[in-house]
Amino acid sequence: MSLGPELILAVLFGTLLAGLALGFPVPFVMLGSSMLAGLLAVGPVFFHMMVLRVFEAMSSYTLIAIVLFVFMGLMLEKSGAAERLFTALHILMGRLRGGLALSVIAVCTVMAAATGIMGASVIIMGLVALPRMLERGYDPALSSGTICAGGTLGILIPPSIMLIVYGPMAGISVGKLFLAAVGPGLLLALLYTLYILVLSRLRPERAPVASQEERALTLPQKLWLMASSLFPTLVLILAVLGSIFFGVASPTEAAAVGAFFSVLLTWAYGNLSLGVLRETFYQTTRVSSMVLLIVAAAFVFTGAFMMTGGGTLVKEALLSLPMGTSGIVLVMTLAFFLFGLFMEWVGIVPVLVPIFTPVLDQIGVDPLWAAMLFCLAMQTSFLTPPMAPALFYLKGVAPPGIRFGEHIAKGVVPFIAIQLLAVALIALFPELVLWLPGAALG
Repeated sequence: MSLGPELILAVLFGTLLAGLALGFPVPFVMLGSSMLAGLLAVGPVFFHMMVLRVFEAMSSYTLIAIVLFVFMGLMLEKSGAAERLFTALHILMGRLRGGLALSVIAVCTVMAAATGIMGASVIIMGLVALPRMLERGYDPALSSGTICAGGTLGILIPPSIMLIVYGPMAGISVGKLFLAAVGPGLLLALLYTLYILVLSRLRPERAPVASQEERALTLPQKLWLMASSLFPTLVLILAVLGSIFFGVASPTEAAAVGAFFSVLLTWAYGNLSLGVLRETFYQTTRVSSMVLLIVAAAFVFTGAFMMTGGGTLVKEALLSLPMGTSGIVLVMTLAFFLFGLFMEWVGIVPVLVPIFTPVLDQIGVDPLWAAMLFCLAMQTSFLTPPMAPALFYLKGVAPPGIRFGEHIAKGVVPFIAIQLLAVALIALFPELVLWLPGAALG
């Protein structure tokens, strides 16, 4: 009996959603639903076609960067660089009301440009910054929200693992995506900073200034503290991103440079040992294997979707919307946001990007601009329950007095609003995305 494409697509997405709702691992759910739909669509030959598709996908040279950037981020977590930088910035910003919260955003921004992952910044700031903020009378909700929101910058600001996965899925150079993401990433950091400054002014009891004792260092001492904590990390960032932006190295080659420099930095700070290397290698294998397994499963899922005629159906449905180009892009962005309520980016990108990319080509939308809209919408997934991994990471390391609903979930609400504001600003002012790639690449 021959089934129509609509029914096969219902089977594909129905089994996917059911498997995820039951709590099964994402890659195995994607593979199972894909195999069932593929078998219904084209028969047993689907399995042979998908083996070839997965082998082709996993042979990508670009994907090696995922392993290297994960290693770099985990090694920096072991180095103690974030703790040193936070202490230095806290002393320098001590005269500012809300200086501790501002220091968290600054450290998370720097670490985002040095790691490419999200969890490390949230965990480190939760262990180092949150107790200090509470001791100094900071509002628990503001403290929790600042750490969660600042930590999510690591998934957007280059070298973002999410962008490395996004590039091959959309047929866009990873280097171009890195350039395009600089503006949105810094915009988010700026909006977070402005929010903290305004809130500290309006509600000073929620973000007090540092004590006189904490600001007692001389200017030479402050400068040395800043140079010794910030300079090594900036060298690492310039070695990685500078080599990509100036065309000296590919993202994979730059990731290798970054991995090597992260080991040197950990050694320079006196935290390198065989135990640290062993633990870092183990965590790198665990994290990168999970990401690459989902990428492979997503290629199978996309293949099943396209073979059933799903790509044609989605294109026709979107192009028939009585909204024009802007309305179609809005619907796509909303889809990324809604998927983010229930899935992390690693499951969203491989599913939606191959489906939407042909439609973007059809309506003549710049793929870099659309990519940043989609990535910003997905970034909210780290803060929006029920998925919200950043909230659970922080709860896992927070002091006992921090409650999930009253403090953490409540604290991230203003930052979710800021993220949606950033999406709107990027939509209204595309040059925030396109200026840097245009200036660097001509």
